[in-house]
Amino acid sequence: MDSRKHNLLKAIVEEYIKTAAPVGSTLIAEKYFPDLSSATIRNEMAQLEDEGMIFQPHTSAGRMPTGAGLKEYASELELSSDLNETIAGLWSEKIDSREDLKSLAKSVAESSGDAVIVAFGPLDVYYTGLSNLFSQPEFNNFKLVCSMSQVIDGLDKAIAKNFHQIDQEIKILIGEDNPFGDMASTVMFKTSFNSSEIVMGILGLLRMDYKKNISLAKQANKLINNNLAD
Repeated sequence: MDSRKHNLLKAIVEEYIKTAAPVGSTLIAEKYFPDLSSATIRNEMAQLEDEGMIFQPHTSAGRMPTGAGLKEYASELELSSDLNETIAGLWSEKIDSREDLKSLAKSVAESSGDAVIVAFGPLDVYYTGLSNLFSQPEFNNFKLVCSMSQVIDGLDKAIAKNFHQIDQEIKILIGEDNPFGDMASTVMFKTSFNSSEIVMGILGLLRMDYKKNISLAKQANKLINNNLAD
């Protein structure tokens, strides 16, 4: 993918994340590419659509990213070190208990606007922030509420099945790659804690703010490991 299409895809994804609505060529041209015409942007968007990166939900609408487009966007963020999101609250105390980790999870959920999972083992799962998740505008659609409720109901089973396969590096799991369901995304990592392994994940919609959540996951992982090193 050439640099212009790469930047166009990035603009479409980030605008979609902000608005939860299809993104039009006029908006993209005016806001991100003032030196290009709407016609040029439409042509580039048509090529991205042919490549499976974006799609048009209905005639005369703008474009939305596909799962493949979101993965392309997120893959660059996984490698980026220029992410500076801050977890709500000041963490000066040592994180050395389950309750400390639960408090950290609540702060990450508050900062992300999504749900957070902490698995203390394959059969020991805590989650918080579900009200954040269900406050998203997409949940005006009752079918989506039911689908996400099924994801939540299956969290324990999915963690039990996948706990030992989860990578220690921070990973972004989108759509069909997400063990919790193909209509959700998760930013997840595994780390050591009190002589055992734990998993922490930020669970949201496909439209989650990947840039923010990767940064929050990196900071949470660092806080846990810094406290272990003390």
